[in-house]
Amino acid sequence: MGASLSLVPVLDYFARRECLRAGLHQNAVTLPYPDGGAGATCTVQYWAPQGEPELPPLLLVHGFGPRADWQWRCQVGPLSRHFHVIIPDLLGFGGSAYPSETAPPPTEATQAAVLAALLGALPGMERRRVAVAGTSYGGFVAYWLAREAGPARVGPVVIASSDLLKTAADDRAFLKRAGEGWGGVDEILLPAEPAALRKLLELASCRPPPRLVTPDFLLRDFIQKLFTQNRERLVHLLKGITVGTEKFQVTPISQEVLIVWGDHDQLFPVEKAFAVQRALNGTARLEVIPKTGHAPQLEDPARFNKVMLDFLLASHKPDPSVSGSAQ
Repeated sequence: MGASLSLVPVLDYFARRECLRAGLHQNAVTLPYPDGGAGATCTVQYWAPQGEPELPPLLLVHGFGPRADWQWRCQVGPLSRHFHVIIPDLLGFGGSAYPSETAPPPTEATQAAVLAALLGALPGMERRRVAVAGTSYGGFVAYWLAREAGPARVGPVVIASSDLLKTAADDRAFLKRAGEGWGGVDEILLPAEPAALRKLLELASCRPPPRLVTPDFLLRDFIQKLFTQNRERLVHLLKGITVGTEKFQVTPISQEVLIVWGDHDQLFPVEKAFAVQRALNGTARLEVIPKTGHAPQLEDPARFNKVMLDFLLASHKPDPSVSGSAQ
């Protein structure tokens, strides 16, 4: 009986419920795929309120891992009281797909271009300025979107737990922190065995769940549903990451930026937060959240939400593309 227990549908239910309670609805749109040649298309699944925005738009970009609604489930309610929240699944995650058999994997630039196209396709969003927040891999995409779209299209930017300066040396240091027996970063980021998933939880969390409540059969179920079924697609996506190469050069951007980091993050250690701040000319605001790891938005959502809301509400400026009082 125990071996048939699965928590994935339960977590999925609660994540979807938070979105629905916040007035968001799930939709999908077909868009051109930038890297696929003439006629190539991709599908983007997203959560958003119906109709045109009555509040300032806010785009939440998830990291490498479960679907977007899982990763932002603790933010959607508080943020939706002040913003028109849009939560897409990036290409290759959740319900978003691209022609992986015939086209190269999406880079961060490709993901950003598709998000820009998504914003242009949503009702009332053609010329609206949007705030953007990205966590981990989503921070790479959020940064690229802000840089390429410019301040007329993208307003304040939140970069959470996202090492824009990651290099091969950082990957080697990560493997050293993980201990002996790992052949590559992908063995941990895309776990195939309970030991690998347990190690990922240990490195990503300040307070990882104890072994007593994470027996191997539960971890195998998570691996099967979140990784095994999508492994080929996820491996393809890893190959598209350009951070740490000459294709991803970090330069200052003109938008106001908030950097948020967990002080116990072992995937991207907190000292990298200060390096990212320096790379952005030292003008970005930096908030380190104590007693959290790689996902402070889940480990201490109350603190994370306050930091993020304080920044976004203080940074919000009237959108010149909107007339009247609706901002």
